[in-house]
Parts: sequence; structure tokens; C-alpha cells
Amino acid sequence: MAEPTLEREINEQPAVIQRLLDSETENARRLAEALRGTFDYVVIAARGTSDNAARYAQYLLGAHNHLQVALATPSLFTLYHSPPALTGALVIGISQSGQSPDIVEVVHEARAQNRPTIAITNEPDSPLAQVADHTIRLHTGPERAIAATKTYTSSLCALALLSSMLADDQQRVALLQELPGLMVQTIKNFDEKRVERYRYMAHCAVVGRGYNYATAFEIALKIKELTRVVAEPYSAADFRHGPIAVARDGFPALVVAAGGPLHADIGALVADLRQRGAELLLISHDQALLDQAHVALPLPPDMPEWLTPLVAVLPGQLFALRLAQAKGLDPDQPRGLMKVTETW
Repeated sequence: MAEPTLEREINEQPAVIQRLLDSETENARRLAEALRGTFDYVVIAARGTSDNAARYAQYLLGAHNHLQVALATPSLFTLYHSPPALTGALVIGISQSGQSPDIVEVVHEARAQNRPTIAITNEPDSPLAQVADHTIRLHTGPERAIAATKTYTSSLCALALLSSMLADDQQRVALLQELPGLMVQTIKNFDEKRVERYRYMAHCAVVGRGYNYATAFEIALKIKELTRVVAEPYSAADFRHGPIAVARDGFPALVVAAGGPLHADIGALVADLRQRGAELLLISHDQALLDQAHVALPLPPDMPEWLTPLVAVLPGQLFALRLAQAKGLDPDQPRGLMKVTETW
């Protein structure tokens, strides 16, 4: 059987990240120098997978750059024709294709209000790139699979590079260079033998917190897109506020526990889920936690938490791919989806 395009693109991600770092580091440095001191907060316009990258930016730019990050409401710009004032904002549009009219319109309006703008996109000639002041290219090459993988992790990397340069933090820039090796290690460590166990799964929860709140959303999206399973993403904190009631005998819960100040809290949730009889799938570097899982999805040790979302999503991508195959579905042709979705 031929290798699915999606599988090939998942495996390309370490090389894509290296190419982005090689190609965009100096551009990000110049961009940061031009922008420093020109804005007070950030507004990000994005949809779908790119919106999940924006969730990562909320934690990254908040913790490392002390910037408030808001997610745009594009319909205010396009359908209500009542855009908010963007006084003091840096506006970033994230779109792998750069085609969606609503994202383009947010950036266009920001320029009309004389605000600085950045496009993060894989297509340098796209409408989004043309309307923005600055562009950070993703350098993924063509992404042919409908489910986005390499454009997601490259969007995270572009944001991490921008954040590091805005902070003029060369130690963080150097740490980014370790990502390709960490990604290769994580892909090699994925064990697909237990995926068949979930062939008849119809619903699950995906739980993360902090930097990996974005990871929970992105993994849940991949599971929904590829397997038709109703996968609901949650913050570990929000999950306790009611939804944990569904976590009874055999309920599948995929939990991301990747270190940092929230690790003990996630560990306590894992213990609670075990006590309730949930079926635990666990993405973690912590062997003590992995030993409690029905399916252990290991991460390399000793990663700084802010880098983990670029690596922790990989087992989720591979799990969704293999589960689709176990269900007899074509991971390259998810039902009802198109590669480029244009919304207003």
C-alpha cells in the first residue's frame, strides 16, 4: 500500500522547521527591530488550524514578551461592517494559503487604521501577504494533504522566532535550533500498535493546559477531520468545571502533560481520571505519568515548556492518521473537506 501523503508530510516536519529557521531568522530579526516600540498589544486573525497557532501565541507572547494577545472577530470586519478600533495594536494574520477573505480583510483594515501588520503564510504571493506590511514565510513546500500538519508546526515556529526576536533573546533563538532533532526523536518513538484498540471509538476528550492548550485543540481537530470521532478539546481547568462528569468507565481521554508550572495540576487530573475509570492516552516526557496510561505517547525529556507544543502535537497527528486507517478511512481525503476554505 502506498504511503499516504499525510504521513509523508508529518514526517517532513523536522526538515520544514530547519528550512524555516535557516530562511527566516534574519528576516524575523529585521522585522522585530522595525516593530519594537510601535505597538502595545497584539491582535491575531486566523481560522481553523491557524487559530490554534494563535492560541499558542497568547501564552508565548504573554509570558515571554508581556504582551496581551487578542483573537480577532473577523465577521465584525466583513459581515457586520463594524470593525473595532485597533489603536495600539500589532495585527497578525495567520493563514497557510493566505486566501481566506475574512483574514485578509482584518489585516487590510488594520493598515487602513495605520497599524503595523504581519502575514504568516506559506504563500508569499497570496492576498494576505500582499496586504500586510511584513511577511514571515512558512517554507513548507506544497502541503497536499487536506489535514494541515507541517503548516501548523511551522506557524508555531514562526511565532516562536518572532517572539524571541522581539525579546532580543538569543538563548531562545538557539534553543529553536534543537527542534528538528527533538521532532525526529518523537516521530521515531511513536508506537502505533495500540491504535487499533480505538477503532470503534466514537467520542473522546483531549486535554491540555498552558502552552499546550493549543495542542489539545489541534489534536482534537485532527481526530475530527481524519476519523469522524467527536473529539472535544479542553483546558485541564475547564474540564474540571463540569465536563469531567463524562469521564467514567472506558471513556477515552487524551491528555498532554509536557512540564512547566502546570505539570503537577495535570498529574492530579490524570490520577482523578484513572480513579474514574477513564481510558487514558498520555502525551508526556514524564515516565511516572506514562506508566499510568493505557497508551503512552512519549516525548523527549528536558524540553522547555514553550517549545513543547511543536513536538507534543506530533503523536496526536500520528494517532489520528493511524486511527483513520484502522477505521478504513482515507486520511488524504477526509469527507466534506477542502484544502483551502474561504470564509467571510
